[in-house]
Amino acid sequence: MIGEQFARYPSLGGKVVLITGGGSGIGASMVEHFAHQGAKVAFLDVAEDASRELVDALTKSSEHAPTFIACDLTNIDLLRVSINKADETLGPIDVLVNNAANDERHKWEETTPEYWDKMMEVNLRHHFFAMQAIAPGMKARGQGSIINMSSISWMIPGTGFPAYITAKSGIVGLTRTMARELGPSGVRVNCVLPGGILTEKQRRLWWTPEYESRIMAGQSIKRTLMPDDVSRLVLFLAADDSSAITNQSYIVDGGWV
Repeated sequence: MIGEQFARYPSLGGKVVLITGGGSGIGASMVEHFAHQGAKVAFLDVAEDASRELVDALTKSSEHAPTFIACDLTNIDLLRVSINKADETLGPIDVLVNNAANDERHKWEETTPEYWDKMMEVNLRHHFFAMQAIAPGMKARGQGSIINMSSISWMIPGTGFPAYITAKSGIVGLTRTMARELGPSGVRVNCVLPGGILTEKQRRLWWTPEYESRIMAGQSIKRTLMPDDVSRLVLFLAADDSSAITNQSYIVDGGWV
């Protein structure tokens, strides 16, 4: 939900924001929220139809129409090319949101080395290489905000997708070391850990009455959490309002963990 009752951040106006996995779910919500803050948004995704529909929907309602760049993030060379394209199209990137992930279910007994590597590529590896590509420009300008998307799945702990959970826990460690690496240059790195968020994918694949009951039993706040609940925190971490905050992990789960 985007409305007048929620905060606006003047410092985000005109900022260049790059979001990975922005075509659906929480990523699409973030694209929408940043666009309505007046930011210049580029997003990467493999889902071309959904991504183009999102651009069409936001073109008339936001100051700057989002820029969609088709990209398979497991291909690091293509990721670098796509980042350069975003930079050339919109200008130097001020905010990076490493969001893309795939929480595909899998059994630990049946997980092969090849599948494990695939899950690391989809859920963890591109976080580092996107930062590696974008951070030098941020360092040269003496400012920038990087937000990495983790999950509470490793804190609960969840079951039924061990490779995904391992990757998501690794993102927290990666955030902490990169915050130390980049902090002296004025670049902030933080992490956001969503809980049970009702995205379209969750509704379609896993959001059964039994799963919803488990979530409600765990949460302190007894309401369904939506992608917008996550996006509003990401806006704050991207804005100058949080300029003294780095090396932190923020949980959006209604008090589950």
